[in-house]
Amino acid sequence: MTRQLYFDHAAATPIHPEAREAIAKAMDDWANPNAPHADARNSRKMLEDARKSLGAALDWDHDVVFTSGASEAVSIAAKRACCNGRVYGATEHAIVPATMGEASKTLPVDRHGLVDMDALDEALAGDPCLVAIQHVNNETGVIQDIEAIYAKVQAAGALLLADCAQSAAKIDLPDADFIATSGYKLGGPPGIGALLIKDLSSLEACGGQEKGYRRGTQNVPGAVGMAAAASAGRFKEAMPRLKMLRQKLEDAVESLGGSVIGKGAPRIPTIGAIALPGVPSNVSLVQLDLAGISVAAGSACSSGKMKPSHVLEAMQVEADQLSNFLRISFGANTSDEDVDGLIAELTRIVERTKAA
Repeated sequence: MTRQLYFDHAAATPIHPEAREAIAKAMDDWANPNAPHADARNSRKMLEDARKSLGAALDWDHDVVFTSGASEAVSIAAKRACCNGRVYGATEHAIVPATMGEASKTLPVDRHGLVDMDALDEALAGDPCLVAIQHVNNETGVIQDIEAIYAKVQAAGALLLADCAQSAAKIDLPDADFIATSGYKLGGPPGIGALLIKDLSSLEACGGQEKGYRRGTQNVPGAVGMAAAASAGRFKEAMPRLKMLRQKLEDAVESLGGSVIGKGAPRIPTIGAIALPGVPSNVSLVQLDLAGISVAAGSACSSGKMKPSHVLEAMQVEADQLSNFLRISFGANTSDEDVDGLIAELTRIVERTKAA
């Protein structure tokens, strides 16, 4: 390869030009936005403008609380939502079980990765609870039917937290009581995210900043950059093209004898979950990296551990697919030539394995 090919956008995507420019300007007004003087007021105005801009870009008419990322946004809702019970899907990001508590209940999913709606009904039959469901799974790209889930949650007098780290500014957001987002996944900088809240009274206040719902000085340049990236709409504009590129990749993988995981479910165009025939994940990762191609074998928080994916295990994926799994994720600027380069290297890997 003559240049590095990057296919790990689900972990982190490059900062978009609009975000870079906005961040650079925000660096000039560096004062603490919570202080009482004129310098602080300038910084505060930038923060509030970013809040409005992000809400408009995501078509969200309610409150926006800036956080350090989607994990903190999930944690805030998981720990402080005003209801007793906690329920989450079996394929959620690792932050969810870590913050929902030992008494929380887990909802099984079917072989496509979709939440078992009968199990959801059973979980909602008790006291009002917080239900946490990913809009788009970070390993398979499977899209949950949040509209149907939220209808059940509302009817039960419960609350819904939708983890939209992989969908915000890419596809339309679902309706929910809480929505967790990450700037790092949509072309903004690292270290910034937001919790979108429909009704502040549904969340226990903690004092401090962000209307009393988050402690710590706000990251104004980060907030400005995230809002600028979301407003630019680069991912949404690229979605039709990325859908064709993912299909091209998956057709090639299947022609090699490999498989596509989650193929029978609705999926976002930016994530493809594949398994090469007879090639373990760790072997593929090393060979691709040596060829100058970056991919993953699970979420960024766990891929380095090389343990079987809990997402695929919950989907009851076959053993050979489980051990050979690769996540290929696309960015707004991923090109036909990039995918051709990846396909060529995957083909070489499979051919070498067969010849060994």
